[in-house]
Amino acid sequence: MQENYRKLLTYAYNITGSYEDAQDIVQDVLEKYISLDKTEIRNETNFLIKSTVNHAINFKNKHTKKMVYGEWLPEPLSLENAENKLIKEQTARYTLLVLLEQLNAKERAVYILKEGFDYSHLEIAEILNISIENSRKLLSRAGRQLQEVKYTPDHIDSPIHKDTLRQYQKALSEGNTVQLEELLLQDIRLSADGGKRVRVVKAVEIGRTAVASLLAYVQQQFLTKKPCTFHTFNHQPAVCFWRESRIYNCQILDIDEKGMIREIYSIVDPEKLKRLE
Repeated sequence: MQENYRKLLTYAYNITGSYEDAQDIVQDVLEKYISLDKTEIRNETNFLIKSTVNHAINFKNKHTKKMVYGEWLPEPLSLENAENKLIKEQTARYTLLVLLEQLNAKERAVYILKEGFDYSHLEIAEILNISIENSRKLLSRAGRQLQEVKYTPDHIDSPIHKDTLRQYQKALSEGNTVQLEELLLQDIRLSADGGKRVRVVKAVEIGRTAVASLLAYVQQQFLTKKPCTFHTFNHQPAVCFWRESRIYNCQILDIDEKGMIREIYSIVDPEKLKRLE
């Protein structure tokens, strides 16, 4: 049952983008399963997967609008932390989780089942109670919106990415906007999530010069003298700034193969940061 739990949790997290919600969904599914008459259930694992995926879809449909300061971002996780029960290889990278928010819940589920778990369209159709043709159409629609982002990157601990992260933190600490701009793509996008409690300076900023200026301002106003540490969350490099024993701000970077930063996801929502500690 423990391996089933890890698998079910991974499905639910990929669909909802929230570890806490995923835990609640899986717990609910397992509690209901215990009290069921199982005489007609031929395959326990398949039954639980189908129940979890559909429960997660229903949950996502009911919680599409999240009232937060800034831009709602998925909950980041350390996949090396033993307390997190997700299956590392089948957990989507952070950039993909962000892009998945553009899809409806069923499109998202189809994409995750096909790309993350290698399900056939026949198997997806059976899980979601749709036709094989509908499954193909949902996958096609999802693919067009996801910009060919890979489910997990080829090189998670790339030396180029580590070097970019160090240069990025150095430029931040020095307030060097020129050096920052040299690390950013022209159409760089920065998104900030403060959750329900923390106001952010700006939800979204786009463009090299504007993003560098905003980063320098945030560094000067809020991050000066806060120690930082480097990490990998959801297969991507990140820098965390600490206030005493708590993470104050986590910045996850999407870095291309040349070491240029394409996206920055800045999370200051305490509820999403507590599990990283």
